[in-house]
Amino acid sequence: MNKQVQQAYDAWSETYDVDDNLTRDLDRTVMEQMLAGRPFPTILEVGCGTGKNTPLLAEIGEAVTAVDFSPGMIAQAKAKITAPNVTFQVADITQPWPTANAAFDLITFNLILEHIADLTFVLAEASRSLAAGGQLYISELHPFKQYQGSQARFVRDEVTTLIPAFIHHISDFLAAAASGGLTLTALNEWWHEADAGKAPRLVTFWFQK
Repeated sequence: MNKQVQQAYDAWSETYDVDDNLTRDLDRTVMEQMLAGRPFPTILEVGCGTGKNTPLLAEIGEAVTAVDFSPGMIAQAKAKITAPNVTFQVADITQPWPTANAAFDLITFNLILEHIADLTFVLAEASRSLAAGGQLYISELHPFKQYQGSQARFVRDEVTTLIPAFIHHISDFLAAAASGGLTLTALNEWWHEADAGKAPRLVTFWFQK
């Protein structure tokens, strides 16, 4: 993954949890709506960030592996999450994953794939790492927002940092997943309460192996 992405998230990690961020807040709300009460023995959380969704996954999963490319983000997550069934690690998902075949019953991606140029490789690795019948959940910035110029960014000392991003169309997600042998089971679009009359902010996908 781009070193500039890693450095940007390391810098952002210091204020990520307290900065105004409607996309982050909506992602957390949607995760609770989509996953609460659905038990999974083993979960891989890709792009755990500062751990905003990790406590939910720790509640529904017997064993959770939470990974992120940013050591700064992982440090923030470790500092506040002490659940004994969660393991954190820094990982670059654009390289071959250090995961066993069929190791996980659920894999989640949250607000990370906009920073990945090649969806096909990443979703192939996810498919390889999923057990038969396993579920893949993706929550990403909606491409409609990207078409309008939205991308991950943060402001520090009145300076805005834009984090390198790639536009992925809905069809790109579907094609990459299909090439990895994954079947779409649900697709939803989401608006924050402040988004009335605007393009959807998030898109979520459920795939099954």
